[in-house]
Amino acid sequence: MKKQVEIGALLLRVALGLLFFVHGLDKFQGGIGNTAGWFQSIGLPGFAAYLVAFIELVGGIALVVGLGTRIVSGLFVLIMLGAIIKVKFAAGFLGGFELDLALMVMALYLVINGSMMLSVDSKLPVAKRGV
Repeated sequence: MKKQVEIGALLLRVALGLLFFVHGLDKFQGGIGNTAGWFQSIGLPGFAAYLVAFIELVGGIALVVGLGTRIVSGLFVLIMLGAIIKVKFAAGFLGGFELDLALMVMALYLVINGSMMLSVDSKLPVAKRGV
């Protein structure tokens, strides 16, 4: 059973990493200045757009290879929580925050359980694995 759980966590980790990577890349390719302007229009500092895009881009890659899985996933939980509270909640569940909630719960699973199969984390000494 443990191997099946690890395979599931591996698939979840890679898929989630790719999703966040693509969203981070899109923020930069679509004109990060536009994203920063949109952040400001909803009451967030413009520099937060750069921070979120960077975390999504670099964190997505890190998640795919399994480096800092719990820490990166924790950052993704915070990003999704912020998106739900600040932007999506007012639109309701359907067509609003349901996708962000799903991504947040997937990331939370990885915070709690990690993913050691085929990961850089599994090659690190226990003391250096972080959270």
